[in-house]
Amino acid sequence: MNRRHLACLVAAVLTLGACSQAQAPVTPGVLNISILSTESRQNAEAVWSPFLADMEKATGLTVKPFYGTNYTGLIEAMRFKQTDLGWFTNQSGLEAVRRAGGEVFARSVNPSGVDGYEAVILVHKGEGLTLEKLMACDHTVDFGMGDAKSTSGTLAPMTFLFAPRGIDPNTCFKTVKSANHETNLFAVGAGVLDAATNNTSAIERMQKLGTPLAQRTLDNIEIVWRSPRIPEDPLVWRKDLDPAVKTKVAQFLFSYGVGDAPEAVRQRAVLAGLQTLPFKAADDRHLLPVREMEATAALLEARARRDADAEARAQADLDQVRKERGAG
Repeated sequence: MNRRHLACLVAAVLTLGACSQAQAPVTPGVLNISILSTESRQNAEAVWSPFLADMEKATGLTVKPFYGTNYTGLIEAMRFKQTDLGWFTNQSGLEAVRRAGGEVFARSVNPSGVDGYEAVILVHKGEGLTLEKLMACDHTVDFGMGDAKSTSGTLAPMTFLFAPRGIDPNTCFKTVKSANHETNLFAVGAGVLDAATNNTSAIERMQKLGTPLAQRTLDNIEIVWRSPRIPEDPLVWRKDLDPAVKTKVAQFLFSYGVGDAPEAVRQRAVLAGLQTLPFKAADDRHLLPVREMEATAALLEARARRDADAEARAQADLDQVRKERGAG
């Protein structure tokens, strides 16, 4: 998500109602890039504005950013051509490819040098809440999930934690609320929530904030569960985007922050605010791991329901993904 962010380039602040209207006309020379933030819009604008200004200058395009907080809305915005490209999470990127005519063309790169990030479950420190107690499902825990289309906030915990145990969070906990990573971090730190999903990138970003509130939050949380590593985020543009525009965007993106010249050093400082090193080229094969997670979760859920037809479909999907990964 995103990084998961914490600030993620993606499509659309527009509401679902707006997205359901007729397709927006394409304006020549204008590139519509929306920014979905897993924290506040103010923070997102601060880190993205220098990058977008550099893009506008380098490409000669008028770059129009939009800010939003809903993955479903941003997918619909791309579908109805209200946005041209965005930085998605893996799961929302997969939906953009499936439903919005998108294709992966680039990916972010973890500044730590370790490729990928981890979904986590956070608890309020000092309350004695362990993973075993969480999984007891005694309806005493106020729990926070991520956006329904969030890879680390929802898909990874469902795939690797809840589904293998046959647990539905909605029937396991006292309450379940959905929010972005920043909100969940602050809520667990303040004791408003007992536990919540999150990811290691969001925690790293909060560490860099250096504010008293951020530090108090970090002092009052602890991790009780980690997922396997999740691939870095994809950048997705519309397949039908003008080829000339694609060329300009790619030339800018894959040269930005590359090299040892003073300008490249300045650009890497801009990228550091986005929690990425210079972007790398990618394609739809980048989404194979999240497709495998999705199929695995569906298979486990089908087995739990004893639904033979659904199990067969999920197994076929899983076999196909593994075949594609092997062929790659």
